[in-house]
Amino acid sequence: MTPSPRLIPNRRGFLAAAGASVFAVPGLLAADPVRTPAQTEGPFYPDKLPLDTDNDLLVLNDGSTPAVGDITHLTGKILDAKGNPLAGAVVEIWQCDANGVYLHTADSKGKKDKQDKNFQGFGRFTTDKTGAYYFRTIKPVPYPGRCPHIHFKVKKDKKDLLVTQMYVAGDERNAKDGIYMGVKDKKQRESITVEFAKMKDSKTGELSAHFEIVLGYTPKVD
Repeated sequence: MTPSPRLIPNRRGFLAAAGASVFAVPGLLAADPVRTPAQTEGPFYPDKLPLDTDNDLLVLNDGSTPAVGDITHLTGKILDAKGNPLAGAVVEIWQCDANGVYLHTADSKGKKDKQDKNFQGFGRFTTDKTGAYYFRTIKPVPYPGRCPHIHFKVKKDKKDLLVTQMYVAGDERNAKDGIYMGVKDKKQRESITVEFAKMKDSKTGELSAHFEIVLGYTPKVD
């Protein structure tokens, strides 16, 4: 599905409203939260970061041509080991485009005619005081050897706290994916499996997904 340019009439306004409650999804804090499992970074963390690294992966800079894919509003929270929100954490995501090509020279080489030049492929967002983050991206797609997924990296004070991956609930390819099935603890595997639901008020079939990340990290108290 190719998103309409009308969905992004004012990119600056969109970015300013990224944390607005219209996209907020309440987090469910468990008394004893399940720690999000660490997973491989993989070979395709961008070797050359794009000039545009904001939280809207559908449009590059102030361009008017959107990326191809199912528009997804991805929200979530970053929580510490005790389940408390972590403010000021930098969340990075990266994923392949709708054609299965990553923003990495080792993957895009020889695929220039296939790569979606309008897809940012990588984004960053700094969590607010509630630990919340927000991205606008596309629903992940599979490629040979992997089920659909989005890579996540969480940083704080220039230190990497966690690298993990998020998966699509109900995708039949999950059971054949070695990295996904490598998470042996059922609760941990469920914690990285996320439902992509159609937004009720969307006339273009936009999706919403919510992914909470629980770190094995507790901030130091000064």
